[in-house]
Amino acid sequence: MNILILGGGGREHALAWAVMQNPKCDKLIVAPGNAGIAEIAECAALDILDGGAVVEFAGDNAIDLVIVGPEAPLAAGVADVLREEGYSVFGPSAAAARLEASKSFTKEICDAAKAPTAAYAHFTDAAAAKAHVRAGGAPLVVKADGLAAGKGVIICDTVAEAEAALDDMFGGVFGGAGAEVVIEEFMTGEEASFFVLVDGEDVLPIGTAQDHKRVGEGDTGPNTGGMGAYSPAPVMTDAITQKALDEIVRPTMAEMVRRGMPYSGVLYVGLMIENGQPRLVEYNVRFGDPECQVLMMRLGAQALDLVQACAEGRLGEARVSWADDHAMTVVLAAAGYPGAYAKGTVIGGLEGLAEDSFHQMFHAGTVEKDGKVVASGGRVLNATARGATLAEARARAYALVDAVDWPEGFCRRDIGWRALP
Repeated sequence: MNILILGGGGREHALAWAVMQNPKCDKLIVAPGNAGIAEIAECAALDILDGGAVVEFAGDNAIDLVIVGPEAPLAAGVADVLREEGYSVFGPSAAAARLEASKSFTKEICDAAKAPTAAYAHFTDAAAAKAHVRAGGAPLVVKADGLAAGKGVIICDTVAEAEAALDDMFGGVFGGAGAEVVIEEFMTGEEASFFVLVDGEDVLPIGTAQDHKRVGEGDTGPNTGGMGAYSPAPVMTDAITQKALDEIVRPTMAEMVRRGMPYSGVLYVGLMIENGQPRLVEYNVRFGDPECQVLMMRLGAQALDLVQACAEGRLGEARVSWADDHAMTVVLAAAGYPGAYAKGTVIGGLEGLAEDSFHQMFHAGTVEKDGKVVASGGRVLNATARGATLAEARARAYALVDAVDWPEGFCRRDIGWRALP
């Protein structure tokens, strides 16, 4: 098969690595890719938000399967255009992608499906939103309604913080994503990420993970796109997993079918779990980043078989084969992230890294320049490892971190602290 992956971050590097493990893959192209992806696959310059351009590229390169990595092309309808032209696509339609692209839409669907989630209110006006905050008090969560690259969620401990968050959102800090906001109750408990494949109403669980969103150790400081993750999530017992499927995922997917927008692709189910009861935090319509990295390390070559079955509507016959293992990824980020940070710094020490089915340095924000790997984003590398235990996976992941020579980078040293002594 000739396969095209759209995207260029750590998630796409992990997907590319897993796809390349499978002998079905004859040729892999990743657009736009990054310096790490370029070492294992062909990278191509392509506007991945332009469905027509993607269709033309797929035709020119005899592509059999397109895997859409990030949410923006899905929200832009790229999967729809490809399907209309007869291509096999992994990723939902633009209508179904509203489960991530619009927080208020998701809340409406959850209400209809009676899926347990946080109480909320939806606003298009700053004054009304502030009045709601003052009446209800804090803590609470303020969310930009639209896509904000994983940064449009602000946990507010005080009314003043919530009002400042509303000023930022309605003031355009998140662009058009903040033109509408959702204000939610602050849920307590333990968070987990639950991943399922869906092809209409068939749902196949493919793994769990926990990530660390805050930039500082001990889960302190501002939210980020994710500073590390591990899989499986200890909190996701068989009973809680079944509850999440029965009370949240399947009713939501049935409601999407009822509305004429059946879901096809991976569904990231963000959960808050308290006293054995899962509640929905959010849906994402793509693999999480960095959760994808730990899932792909554990799934390996079978990931392509599962993705293909999902894209072709054969999920009912697919099965996941799990090893009794653990994986961890540690994000190396540019100093200053998630605030202002420098680009273009040179990263050393990557050449001699042991990379195999137990150790991978996935690239997130890198480019190759004058024969050197340089940082081009905020989250730059993902040191990822597997082990028989989580402690073994952690030791291997941090050994990869310590081999990197990059004074301008930093990482958290406590990834997995909730699950490890």
